[in-house]
Amino acid sequence: MQVRFLLNGETVEVDAPPTRTLLDWLREERGLTGTKEGCNEGDCGACTVMVTDEAGARALNACILFLPQVHGRAVRTVEGVSGPEGALHPVQQAMIDHHGSQCGFCTPGFVVSMAVGHMQGRRDHDDVVAGNLCRCTGYAPIVRAAEAAAKAKVPAWMSDEVPASETVSYAPETSDELAAWYQAHPDGTLIAGATDVGLWVTKGLRELPEVAFLNRCRDLQGIDDEGATLRIGAGVTMAALLPVLVRHHPSYAELVRRYGSEQVRQAATIGGNIANGSPIGDNPPALIALGATLHLRHGSGRRDVKIEDFFLDYGKQDRRPGEFVEAVTISKKATALRCYKLSKRFDQDISAVCGCFNVEVDGEVVSSARIAFGGMAGIPKRAAAVEAALVGQPWAKETVETALARFSDDFQPMSDMRASAGYRLETARNMLVRYFHDMAGETVSVREVRA
Repeated sequence: MQVRFLLNGETVEVDAPPTRTLLDWLREERGLTGTKEGCNEGDCGACTVMVTDEAGARALNACILFLPQVHGRAVRTVEGVSGPEGALHPVQQAMIDHHGSQCGFCTPGFVVSMAVGHMQGRRDHDDVVAGNLCRCTGYAPIVRAAEAAAKAKVPAWMSDEVPASETVSYAPETSDELAAWYQAHPDGTLIAGATDVGLWVTKGLRELPEVAFLNRCRDLQGIDDEGATLRIGAGVTMAALLPVLVRHHPSYAELVRRYGSEQVRQAATIGGNIANGSPIGDNPPALIALGATLHLRHGSGRRDVKIEDFFLDYGKQDRRPGEFVEAVTISKKATALRCYKLSKRFDQDISAVCGCFNVEVDGEVVSSARIAFGGMAGIPKRAAAVEAALVGQPWAKETVETALARFSDDFQPMSDMRASAGYRLETARNMLVRYFHDMAGETVSVREVRA
């Protein structure tokens, strides 16, 4: 595939296989070894690069970023963060001044993430570097460096003019073009952010002979306010969705804030997180609790399904060959929605259990309940028996305690490296108890300790 982009201010043209990663190409073909290979799965941030398009600059993981995804964009590696004749970027100087590096392996990725955050005027430094792992320096001096550099001007050399790029066959420009391509290639692979598909290649060593990259389908990247609802295009990234959720569904927003890392959220799309059918994806439980409607497209035909009906069995969804997720519609108002994520690491970790609750109370009686979990079954799934035990009953501690026994009717979770079956079942029950106290206005944050 022919790929053309700007690399550290220089136009480059590459003819590469569709799933060659930017990381491999940078190191092997360009000798830009400052970009490190650590985990090779988007977890450690050692490979972070800055990618700029018409929407601005983003920090992305080069290890799971395929070369065709940077077509028509500008890329800066850590070598391009410093300026002419070795002039240091403010974050580089601050890292020196505040002793922000020991072994140095992770440092290039930190510097790039911090430089992007600096360009964006970010002050939430903990979130900016949450996708960059350090095992020897400790985060305190790194965060101090970010704080020290925050007020410095953005160096002139960091501003890239996005190059003009021609249309390419592997990257449809519209959903109409995508629909035609996918109908003609029903066995092909659709790649949005590659935060999942990237691992098929780097870890599973899979060959993907027919692919289409969706990052240029702008009509899939909008969020439309339709009055009582929001229609979210399948190509909307989690980073773009987050500020919208902050306004309408703050608990769901907090779940998304812990979704992957800054680098992952800037690439991962809501459509991809739904379509891959993962039983541990964090979006589906929240969307099920919201009663979301999924919009599917096959050629010129479209159909709508309730999102909980989309997941049929492990690895199986209600989606025929050549059909793709076009959008999802959610209610703008759900004051009772709460989302709880349990993982071994607070930031950037896969959920052991993700529970989302939306219980409506009329007077003192439960009028409706939508409760959904990820990590408890082979698919994201509603807790139907638990819901039935709540609806029509007084919203009281005794009702909740009675409903706890019904969890084993809904779920028979598995044991794996993240949690045992018994632990999952017990923590799911505890989440309902937590929800009851949360809705009563009590402090239930697991990060706050009270005597």
